[in-house]
Amino acid sequence: MKIVFLDAISMGDTSLEEIAAQGEFTCYQSSTAEEARERVKDAEVVLLNKVIVDQAFLDAASKLKLVCEAGTGINNINVKLCEERGVIVRNVAGYSTDSVAQTAWMHILNLSGRAFHYQNFVTSGAYSKNPVHVDFAHPFTELAGKTLGIVGMGAIGQKVAQIGKAFGMEVIYYSTSGTGHCKDYPCVNLEELLKRSDVISIHAPYNERTAGLIGYEQFKQMKPTAVLVNTGRGGIAVEADLARALDEGLIAGAALDVYVKEPLPADSPLMHLVHPERLLFSPHIAWYSNEARARLAHEMAENIKRGW
Repeated sequence: MKIVFLDAISMGDTSLEEIAAQGEFTCYQSSTAEEARERVKDAEVVLLNKVIVDQAFLDAASKLKLVCEAGTGINNINVKLCEERGVIVRNVAGYSTDSVAQTAWMHILNLSGRAFHYQNFVTSGAYSKNPVHVDFAHPFTELAGKTLGIVGMGAIGQKVAQIGKAFGMEVIYYSTSGTGHCKDYPCVNLEELLKRSDVISIHAPYNERTAGLIGYEQFKQMKPTAVLVNTGRGGIAVEADLARALDEGLIAGAALDVYVKEPLPADSPLMHLVHPERLLFSPHIAWYSNEARARLAHEMAENIKRGW
């Protein structure tokens, strides 16, 4: 069995030995569309993360039986066309739940706790010159008693909610599918969530229901003391509108791990705020813990073992 991994760069230093043990394994760090078509000619199994699987790709892969997505989202794969050609598509769900939840809370705590401000206050020398022992001009906010609003109450959203409860927060959520399956917390409409929440954390997929879900009009409905965290998908919160909302003080802060275009372009309005201190960034890293990548590699190997 010939197995080809077309863009393994996203796996970093994760061991792929379990995958390699399943057959004749060839691994490429990255592949252009043209290179991918050449490299899959004799492949029966293809692993990929961002490479596009379209008609041209499938036309070049006459022996292909199985496409394994190195992740959960399969927006890059024309699943319908694969089905028509008898090619099975498998992804990996749930491998990054703890990793993403932890990253979301890293951002929530940094925003509410002013972590980066305090770090800079000390390392810049301002603290050494301070007349008293505390930065009295910049107190932080307790989360206990505040409301955590979650957009998308799947496995990750529920994990984030559990941590919020541990901090003494009230949890509400908005179901982007329109069906509130989780009965542990109140399911509310988007307007109510926006108005009530002190922290909003996005954990929804990107689709026709969530594209541009939170734009300027929605930011206007939020509390001026509220913060927004997006570790879900770029484009759910409109980037230009978020930049405007932050600079106008419609909300107190935001943190992003995902973007419409990745890597984030240097000319993005998010990179040119009048008040950059109100926005925290991470480079689409939420899924990337050592443990999550190890689970991902193992589950991809299991997907190959299942055969077709």
